[in-house]
Amino acid sequence: MKKKTKNRLFFYLFILFFFAGAQSFAYRSMITGAPPPIIAETITGEPFELNRLHGKPAVIYFWATWCGICKAMKGSINAIGEDYPVISLALKSGNSADIAQYIQGQGINVPVLSDTTGAVGQRYGILGVPTAFILGPEGMVRFSTVGYTTEIGLRIRLWLAAYLS
Repeated sequence: MKKKTKNRLFFYLFILFFFAGAQSFAYRSMITGAPPPIIAETITGEPFELNRLHGKPAVIYFWATWCGICKAMKGSINAIGEDYPVISLALKSGNSADIAQYIQGQGINVPVLSDTTGAVGQRYGILGVPTAFILGPEGMVRFSTVGYTTEIGLRIRLWLAAYLS
């Protein structure tokens, strides 16, 4: 093998192992199975209970106002929210008034809960945002993602979650 080709191969293997390690680190503390209950009010004052998402695949989406990647995902989350139940949690992003102003300016149209202290995110094992949990119709976590995830990636996971139950 030529030296240049061999060096390139080692470079690609290094990158692969680096990203695999980073993903393992990000997922190490995240919940699986039955998610911790969430009983709260949305920032618009509507009562919310996690078990109301049962019956259809659903998404629990953690994000933050200060997260650039979260801004890039808002269109995908809005589109998913038109077809599936979605609850989003603004992690350490200020009070409800601050978040309400932000979502109005950003055009976010899914229900939002404020996780001001990060306590809910901590119960879910969140190490970074954006993070999405895909629930099956029975309410169990079937998939989780950390970082940018495409709309099609979320839709495939939601479709699979419907059949893994």
